[in-house]
Amino acid sequence: QVQLVESGGGLVQPGGSLTLSCSVSVTTGTPFKFFDAAWYRQGLGKERELVASISPLGNKNYVDAVKGRFTISRDNAKNTVSLQMNSLKPDDTAVYYCKLLVFESWGQGTQVTVSL
Repeated sequence: QVQLVESGGGLVQPGGSLTLSCSVSVTTGTPFKFFDAAWYRQGLGKERELVASISPLGNKNYVDAVKGRFTISRDNAKNTVSLQMNSLKPDDTAVYYCKLLVFESWGQGTQVTVSL
């Protein structure tokens, strides 16, 4: 029904920036632009948490921990969802996943490590 491929993770120093990208393929016949999309993350030994979401109309929501530092965006022509992450902290270290909220499928995730 949906395939998600995340990319862009890596090792970055505290205070640095990364941009994550998610390529989405929907096979149900409904275009990507009609779906709510989101980024989640899961740190080692922690539960997976919602980080940011974006509606089909572009309305955005963020968890308090990333407000003012992360920006979610979407390109409906390219079927992609991005997460611009600035002022990164060690607590942001996690595997990051994108998701279309109506589907249960997950991608493989991309590792973000914030460390000296």
